Amino acid sequence: MSREYRQSVYAPPPGATELLLVRHGESEPARPGESFAMLQGQGDPALHPEGERQARAVAARLRHEPISAIYVTILRRTHQTAAPLAEALGLTPIVEPDLREVHLGAWDGGLYRIKAAEGDPAFMRAKERQEWGEIPGAETTAALHARVRAGILRIAEAHPDRRIAAFVHGGVIGAAMAVATGAQPFAFNGAANGSVSRIVIRDEEIVVRGFNDVAHL
Repeated sequence: MSREYRQSVYAPPPGATELLLVRHGESEPARPGESFAMLQGQGDPALHPEGERQARAVAARLRHEPISAIYVTILRRTHQTAAPLAEALGLTPIVEPDLREVHLGAWDGGLYRIKAAEGDPAFMRAKERQEWGEIPGAETTAALHARVRAGILRIAEAHPDRRIAAFVHGGVIGAAMAVATGAQPFAFNGAANGSVSRIVIRDEEIVVRGFNDVAHL
């Protein structure tokens, strides 16, 4: 009988870390003339009721995966989104400050959403040039990418041969995907609330295995 060579099934290489990047659930809406609560200079809104539903859906999706640790950022919307999964798995989330959302400078606290909806010239320049720094006082794209990469590599170093869930932000997922693929900086911006993206990290190499999975929603 002749030998058969079936198609291979991907598995992370030895020593690698599989990192699930979960975008937080939808947060409370911005309102003209009002600011979100602030934390270390960044808007810190709570989850909207729809975001709470998305958090429960994420937990239902991931509770049977072999997740060894859960990471969150300093901002409460990630803590609230991670809570149902953390309870299901009996894990205490770990804070990774470098995976917090892009700092939006003068537009933090909810104003960014309003400026974006209105097509403010600075917002349009930021999109055209793929540069967060076009927003007054905002973090630059290069600075965001550098700290997101550092945070991801730090998590991977701590958890070789493990699957980890990190509850993060849309700008962070976009940065991670761009860093991993070499794509244009804003190419992966806009991951859905409650979505799951997957990357695999070994040493300093980051490989994308999935983006914006929303089947559970």
